[in-house]
Parts: sequence; structure tokens; C-alpha cells
Amino acid sequence: MSSQMLRRSTVSGTVLLSLLAVPTHATADSTSTGSTSTAALAKPDLEGVRAVLRTARRQGAPGALARIDDRGTVYRAVTGVADRKTGRTISTLDRFRIGSVTKTFSAVVLLQLVDEKKLKLDTSVNHYLPGLLADDGITVRHVLSHRSGLYDYTNDMFASTVPGFEAVRTKVFSYRDLVKRSLRHARTNRPGAAYSYSNTNFVVAGMLIEKLTGQSVRTAYQDRIFDPLKLRDTFYVHPDTKLPGRHARGYLTPDTPGAALVDATRQTTSWAQSAGSIISTAGDLNTFLSALLRGKLTSAASLDQMQRWWKVNSNTSYGLGLRRRTLSCGVSVYGHTGAVQGYYTYAFTSKDGRRSLSAAVNTSNNGTVLNTMFGTLESAFCGKGAKALRGSAAGVERYEDIAPGVLRD
Repeated sequence: MSSQMLRRSTVSGTVLLSLLAVPTHATADSTSTGSTSTAALAKPDLEGVRAVLRTARRQGAPGALARIDDRGTVYRAVTGVADRKTGRTISTLDRFRIGSVTKTFSAVVLLQLVDEKKLKLDTSVNHYLPGLLADDGITVRHVLSHRSGLYDYTNDMFASTVPGFEAVRTKVFSYRDLVKRSLRHARTNRPGAAYSYSNTNFVVAGMLIEKLTGQSVRTAYQDRIFDPLKLRDTFYVHPDTKLPGRHARGYLTPDTPGAALVDATRQTTSWAQSAGSIISTAGDLNTFLSALLRGKLTSAASLDQMQRWWKVNSNTSYGLGLRRRTLSCGVSVYGHTGAVQGYYTYAFTSKDGRRSLSAAVNTSNNGTVLNTMFGTLESAFCGKGAKALRGSAAGVERYEDIAPGVLRD
């Protein structure tokens, strides 16, 4: 479905709106479990969500927020501050850096190009970007499913958290700069053989978007997703360093226990670009994911391609720029996680797109907080029956989107 088609449907009123990285091998997973409709979901446990946010704050997050959109009903929860200097309370209206949730936006644009017959998933990346990669066997599908074997350059860049960040905070990289950093290393596996999360894949995705549209990724996102869905609080500002308008400041946790948090709000995020540079709000993310799963952004065939899963672990599978998480109550949710210096994000929706949760904290490099925030999914989609899994007991993440080869906690 082209963006032009979507804009026409938006005007006619037919559009209805309402990390994590695991660098291990995975196996094919063609199952379709997790198709539970919203009608079968338990009522969201808002107090449970609040409890998760309070726990995250005690564990080091200055502030935490969550928003649930459920068939026209909106639930909101917040705790802590958006700005440690002013003490302003964090809000679900605050904008924040969404990190690798950006990857889902990039995948959607490429799937729209598939619908427009400008791209084929099983064609070599080098067919579209001649000479970019050393192996003609790496296809577009391999890149979008993290099965290319391309090394993640952020493992080197951020092996030391704060010094690594400060070294690139104001730098502007080209896409080719980042790909070259990856190609200095041997590939992690042969194309298609295994899942291995790598930001390099979605840098390549950005290059494909720009080559095939003749536009910057900023313009492609704006014309194809932001404007048609009326995402008024969603931006791609690279290489500018400021978050526009009302926003939560982001605080990076140093590697040294007890060291002071580093305000990481202002940065180019040029190390991420199409892999992690979008700014948004919880409400806009819920609108986006709901529209995606309800078939409003791509054709049904392309949405099906996005949901051809590769198993990552016992409760997680990865499609094309889309993650499926199966919760304790048997419900599966669809979306992505995000980490960028100063922020963690969980953004997921139900199979039918009618219940969505986006939750964020304004800190990163804190594996305990990362695991705790998983509990927002349990409370939002499983209800009160998920209480036993709240907090760090639900933790399943030992890696994140930044430097996925670096063990967290």
C-alpha cells in the first residue's frame, strides 16, 4: 500500500487510529501462536503498571511513563521527573528518543516499497546498492530479520559506555561510514543461518530507503507514516541535537556503580540514524503500531511477510523489523523495544491492534530497569493475573539495542 493510498483512506475516514537485542543464534519459527483478540484480553491492570514504574524509579530511573490505548479508552501512568534540574514531573505528553523502535518505521517504508514493486525481499542488497557488501548472498530479507551476519559496529563504539558516548555525541556519520566500521570485522554467521541483532542491518535499510525513494529517510518517514497517521509529536531530526518541544531529558547510567548520571539528551544520534533516531510520544507510538497491525500501512501480503518469525528465545521471535513477545498469560504482543543513550522504550500492540502499550524511562545502561519495564506488558495485556511476574522476576533481557554484544548485569 503506497503512502498515497493511505493518505486517501485517511481523508475518507477509513483509517482507524486509536531491545531488545539478543545476540544469540535462533531457529526458524513459522508458528502463528498469540493470535488472541482484544476481546479475550483481561482488563488492563493500571495499578500494576504504576507499580512497575515505581519500581523502575527506585532502581535508578529519574522518571517513568506508560500509556495504554484500548478501543478508545486511554490509561496513563507516570512517576518521577522529566528533568532532574527543574524537578518537572514526567508526562505521557513528553517526547523522548525511541531508539530501536525506529527499526519498525524503517521496515514499514521498505515493505511499502515492496508493495510498489520497487523492492524484492529475496533480492541481494548489492543489487540495489552495488558493491556495498562483500557477500552478494545477503538479501533484503536477511537485513530486516537480523540474519545477515553483519557485525554490529556499536559493540566497539560503546564498549565503554560514557566515554564511547561522549566521543560520538556531536559527530555526524554517513551511512557508509557506519557500514565500513562493521565490515572491518568478520561476519557473525553466513547469510540466513542465524539471528544476530545488529544495528548495521538497519543502517543498510536506511540506505535502501534513500536509494529507492530518492528522498532522505526523514522525508520518507514524514510522507509515508508521520503525516498520513497525523503523528504530530513524531520527528526525525538527525543530525540536529535538540528534542523539539516538550520532552523528557535522558540520563545515561555510567558503567561505574554509584557514579553520577550523565545528561545525554542533546546528541546527534548519528551513530544510529535509520536504526534508532526517531523521537516520539507514547500516544503516537500506540497510534503507529495499532495502524500497522490493523493493516493500514502496508498490504496484507507485506504485513504477513513482516510476521514470518525467526525464534530468538522461549518467548521472543523476530520478523521483519517487528518483534513478537509471548506473555505469561499466553497472549502475544507485537512491536519493538528501544534503547538509546538516556532512554528505554517498550512499544507493543495486540494481534488485532486494538490494545497498545508504550512505556518509557529516561535512563539507559541499567539492565535492572530494562527488565523491570517488561512488567508493563504483563500488566497491560494480562491484567491482574500477571502480578507474580512483575519487576525483575520477569527479567529476560541481558542485552540491549546499543552494543548488543555487551552483557548487561
